Amino acid sequence: MKIPVSSVTRWDIIFFTTIFTLDGKKLIAWIMPRISHTGNGYYYPLLPLLMYFFSPHKALDFLMAGIIAFMFELPAHLIIKNLVKRDRPCEVLANVNRRITPSDQFSFPSGHTAAAFAIATLVSIQFPILVAPMITWALLVGFSRIYLGVHYPTDILAGIVIGVTSGLGGVMLIG
Repeated sequence: MKIPVSSVTRWDIIFFTTIFTLDGKKLIAWIMPRISHTGNGYYYPLLPLLMYFFSPHKALDFLMAGIIAFMFELPAHLIIKNLVKRDRPCEVLANVNRRITPSDQFSFPSGHTAAAFAIATLVSIQFPILVAPMITWALLVGFSRIYLGVHYPTDILAGIVIGVTSGLGGVMLIG
């Protein structure tokens, strides 16, 4: 069964609009840029160091798996983004103003979401007790990108696939 692109686009816009129009809720407006910021990657290099204090025997494997995962994730999302060249919703939809300045020009896939899911996958494998909070955090990073007007839901789904695949690949290659 073939699903027409126009049908996917229509649903993408419907879901995007539903999330984007949550505006007016002060807590959401305050917290979403901050959650999005956690997906920027500035804090990711601190994770192996933090892990060293709690579980030194896992820290080196985590570091190596993370390096390998991001060797896949970064080029994958950038290559796809520059091949697809999908305009961001804030650039093409009426009455949609971005709530943050995006890090690059195109929207598909979400690099923030891909990176967050790569990290969530890596941490969850090392510390299974953290699966729920890590996946919740990564989903919130993706949700925040939609709310902030810079991504469609399918951008987030593609980021999830890239991130989880990269994280699992990193773990398998050091395994």
